[in-house]
Amino acid sequence: MQNDLQVWQLIMEASWMVKGVMGILLLASVASWVIIFRKRQILSKAEKEANSFEEKFWSGTDLTALHEGITGAHRVSKGMERIFDSGFSEFLRMRQQGRMGPNALVEGAQRSMRIALTRETEDLENHLNFLATVGSTSPYVGLFGTVWGIMTSFHQLANVNQATIAMVAPGISEALIATAMGLFAAIPAVIAYNRYSNQVERLEVRYDNFKEEFSSILQRQAHVLKEE
Repeated sequence: MQNDLQVWQLIMEASWMVKGVMGILLLASVASWVIIFRKRQILSKAEKEANSFEEKFWSGTDLTALHEGITGAHRVSKGMERIFDSGFSEFLRMRQQGRMGPNALVEGAQRSMRIALTRETEDLENHLNFLATVGSTSPYVGLFGTVWGIMTSFHQLANVNQATIAMVAPGISEALIATAMGLFAAIPAVIAYNRYSNQVERLEVRYDNFKEEFSSILQRQAHVLKEE
């Protein structure tokens, strides 16, 4: 408890510049943790939804019935479901127009799925750049506060005839807290960014593989329609 009080006292006695740096780092840390917990929920939900949709898709369910179930639910589709809905909707729309070859039908569906995949990836990557920025800049921001605090401490010795370590120790201690807060903000952000970036990349690969597999299915359907 005494150490906690001493740290708090050092923070309160720091110069206005060091306090400002600590305040910025504290806000960055709080924002990072909010994003970390929120992004964990989003990515976990995306993986569960992908597993659930793949199970339904490869269970032999009729594609038209699966599509009608998605559109009839009156909700915004996400993830792999969004890619399927986008591609199959475009496939059906172009097929109803008639006079289009199999390749044109599949290419239209692929374009729609690529757009859906890009948008889905952008949604998953949202706010990851903030974590990367906090992780890369927080130590330097904290170091700036430390350098400023040490510079101020030594500047105060200019008017002193006999300088001792006891006179500069409090100021240096105040300054070093800024570096500690910089690391406190940066380390969780870097760990979360690396982990979540890997998860997003794996989901993107799964979405892209599904897009290619679904394109092959549409290719076969398009040729069957042509023969009929």
